[in-house]
Amino acid sequence: MGWERGYVMRVLVIGSGYLGGAVAGRLRAGGVDAVVCSRRRPGAASAGGAPWRELDVRDGRACRELVAELAPEGVVVVHGPSDITWCEANPELAREAHAGGARNIADAVEGRHVVLISTDNVFDGTRASSGESDPVSPANAYGAAKLAAERTFLERGSALALRVSLVHGWDPDGLRPNFATTCVRALRDGRELDVPEDHWNTPVHVDDVSAWVVALMGARRTGVLHLGGPDRLSRLEWARRIADAQGLDAGLLRPVRRADSAYACRPENACLHSERAALLPELAGLAPEGVDVSARRLPQEG
Repeated sequence: MGWERGYVMRVLVIGSGYLGGAVAGRLRAGGVDAVVCSRRRPGAASAGGAPWRELDVRDGRACRELVAELAPEGVVVVHGPSDITWCEANPELAREAHAGGARNIADAVEGRHVVLISTDNVFDGTRASSGESDPVSPANAYGAAKLAAERTFLERGSALALRVSLVHGWDPDGLRPNFATTCVRALRDGRELDVPEDHWNTPVHVDDVSAWVVALMGARRTGVLHLGGPDRLSRLEWARRIADAQGLDAGLLRPVRRADSAYACRPENACLHSERAALLPELAGLAPEGVDVSARRLPQEG
């Protein structure tokens, strides 16, 4: 994979949310010296057990100083804000964090290998699913900000933009738990949950994303790559499968139209497929799992 050959000995993970912590944890499990940085101190679990350093990516001087001090061989960029609804209401702040932050990080890393976690929201959702060669057309302010960040990294150095579909897993302590966690907790509490019947996704488990990030960084892949799960299904169908796997009451799920829900600013088809992944040897054996397997892996309590 590359670690044994000494390609990357220290990795800086910029972002300490659910996915950033999972990436840091997998890097550390593989013997890599991973350091997490973010604006706010995360809980131990959120940092994946890695040491934490404070960093606001909007501060170019702080970015340069931290990279100079830590001297990482590689950088994973997975910072927020990732609340798409919030970004739509605050487009300038979203752009400052993602596009502006990308400029500051790119200046600081000076050609070091970067893996940027990007999004399916760089597409407008008019296709059933989007591959790497499909033209981009951001669906919302979040997608536009992430696309600008992609272009900054790809133009300035050795970088990979890994666009991921809806990331999920068990995250009960997160500031904004992902859909799978939200669904399970609502149904366990006996609460009704509004779920769009016309919002299509290819959900991918957080463990699969972190495994790909580590493998791709070890191989120093560059360019654009997509990672979506094997199931293309509506959010409502996904919620029903979660309920079935957990033995919960699917009757509490209330079908709604995407346009009338909290998902109104998301693309209708938030779905990704890859034209490249099967050609990359480091990804052999890392096929992402389906939603039924993931749903059965969710804890039965908690």
